[in-house]
Amino acid sequence: MNGKQHSARKRRVIPFWPQTRMNHKEFARYAILLNLGLFLTALGIHLFKTPNHFAMGGTSGISIILATLWPGMNVGGALFIINGILVVLGLIFLGAKTMGVTIYSSLALSAYVSLLETVVPMSAPFTQDKLLELCFAVALPAAGSAIVFNVGASTGGTDIVAMILAKHTSMEIGRALLVSDLVIAVWAGGLYGIATGLYCTLGTFSKAFMVDSVIESLNQRKVVTIISSKPEDVKQFILGILNRSATVYRAEGAYTGQKEVVLTTVLTRRQAVLLRNHLRHIDPTAFLTIVNSSEIVGKGFRAL
Repeated sequence: MNGKQHSARKRRVIPFWPQTRMNHKEFARYAILLNLGLFLTALGIHLFKTPNHFAMGGTSGISIILATLWPGMNVGGALFIINGILVVLGLIFLGAKTMGVTIYSSLALSAYVSLLETVVPMSAPFTQDKLLELCFAVALPAAGSAIVFNVGASTGGTDIVAMILAKHTSMEIGRALLVSDLVIAVWAGGLYGIATGLYCTLGTFSKAFMVDSVIESLNQRKVVTIISSKPEDVKQFILGILNRSATVYRAEGAYTGQKEVVLTTVLTRRQAVLLRNHLRHIDPTAFLTIVNSSEIVGKGFRAL
């Protein structure tokens, strides 16, 4: 049983082809989650970012500004142009194999935004509460990006720039991209007013933290350690009822010197509750520890 603690990062540079062969069911799940994440991101851009001029960095932020500077251009069209240029640069500097599904993600996100602009035109924000609008402008794209990152893909855009910089320079990429996002926020402040610029700056920092929080929530599991006088019963419950495995240790109590059997397993939140209730019934004196883990790598969980 292998475990690896997730390291929170504001920016992720990751490979964009699925790293293991998939059967039809796995590929269908991958495609559904990828498109769900892209669609949630598009919803945030169209319904909340664009009407409020929340240009919070990235290609969507630049597109919102360009759509204002050139009234005949909509945000979806600007996204197509910018992402198209970035895809071409990625193919030149990185190659098709490295770009992988990023090509699809970049163009699909632009297509979803254009579709929403046609189906649900937004001439004004939903409400006059800027802070409430900002919360949704941050939450929807953050949730969408987290889902996409979690399946090993990317929303494209500035991630392509990050990959190019990572390959060809020694620049601190996270810092460089954060600075570029802040420059876009300042640009928005000059174009739409200081209040909007401050909202954009707040949103830029908030999204960075929210993406990591959502990813950790999606992957959270419970690492459970049990010392019980009925270890065989506990093991059979884990194997037979919870359909999980466990690691069994032979140990000795430091104070009593008594021989003990220690079981360690990794469960979902619901399974951990079931195990705790089972222990309460069969062995109320059992010793139980439950620790949160944001990423588990190994058989039965995420592949390496």
